[in-house]
Amino acid sequence: MQLSYNENQQMIADMVRDFGAKSIKPDMMKWDESQEFPVQVFKQLGELGLMGVLVPQEYGGSGFGYPEYVTAIAELAKIDGSIGLSMAAHNSLCTGHILQFGNEEQKKKWLPKLASAEWIGAWGLTEPNTGSDAGNMRTVAVRDGDYWVLNGAKNFITHGKSGNIAVVIARTGEVGDSHAMTAFVIEKPTEGFYAGRKEDKLGMRASETTELIFEDCRVPHENILGEVGEGFIQAMKVLDGGRISIAALSLGIAQGAYEAALAYSKERHQFNKPISQFQGIAFKLADMATEIEAAALLTYRAAAMKSRGENVNKESAMAKLYASEVSVRVANEAVQIFGGYGYTKDYPAEKYYRDAKLCTIGEGTSEIQKLVISRAVLK
Repeated sequence: MQLSYNENQQMIADMVRDFGAKSIKPDMMKWDESQEFPVQVFKQLGELGLMGVLVPQEYGGSGFGYPEYVTAIAELAKIDGSIGLSMAAHNSLCTGHILQFGNEEQKKKWLPKLASAEWIGAWGLTEPNTGSDAGNMRTVAVRDGDYWVLNGAKNFITHGKSGNIAVVIARTGEVGDSHAMTAFVIEKPTEGFYAGRKEDKLGMRASETTELIFEDCRVPHENILGEVGEGFIQAMKVLDGGRISIAALSLGIAQGAYEAALAYSKERHQFNKPISQFQGIAFKLADMATEIEAAALLTYRAAAMKSRGENVNKESAMAKLYASEVSVRVANEAVQIFGGYGYTKDYPAEKYYRDAKLCTIGEGTSEIQKLVISRAVLK
């Protein structure tokens, strides 16, 4: 069990903090207000090696493990959850799927562009009428010679509009059959493949979320990851890592909200003393600090196990469930500590509050995590 940063993690943490102070903080509220996806920031993150953290150096990546990856996400999320979310989605979903299930030719073709952020990646599983019930997806792919023709739609897709490449899961067999879905890699521009409506969101507003539309979209057979029919099984394995990403994102948001509230409680005076000296506030801070420590332990345990190649199905779900719920509680208490100012955009608490809620929903709701955990413990 890791209780402190190793040398690589400390280097990454320092780099992200320095980059965030210069390139994220000055404009993050502007991006939030306008829902602008700052592509240039991710190009810069690519130059720093943070868009291919887990990608081996032979494919142009940084070649780090999950502890370093978790550190990078958490440190970004302490500054701006939107940037942390998009960095995580690019790394763990699109890039991670190709890294885990692509053949050598596919890895050499796509990973260098993704790891450098020359290309931004998207990943499509969720659909408007299925959500957590992915086995009943309606996006279908029908073979036509050396091509597959896709029709349907995906929604809540990070980088659906600005992304250059997407890994998309489509049904190639009967509805409800977990072995009847296949993973396709689709590059832009491809005829019949385009972005639909952009979502107007409560939080994470600088992380772009749109629909993906497929209308007689022809994809070469060589763009299939793994074998026909393996897409759903692959996606579930990808999500095991994705849950660790969201746990790290949750952890960073909670830490950011806590640190802001702690500093404010020492500066804000009422009745001739800092409000931190009132037991009501001090106990809130104690609960926040304790829950963050517990969330960090669960998250870094799952990360360490993932780096060792162990099965993290239960552990990643536990980390994601607990850290995301902690993030919401801590952000809520941060607003309370700021009082009236916590409800204004002049202070950081309200943004942490809005951003945190997504963590209990994205990449599997809290209820789905409990389902995963309960199945594991009841085996």
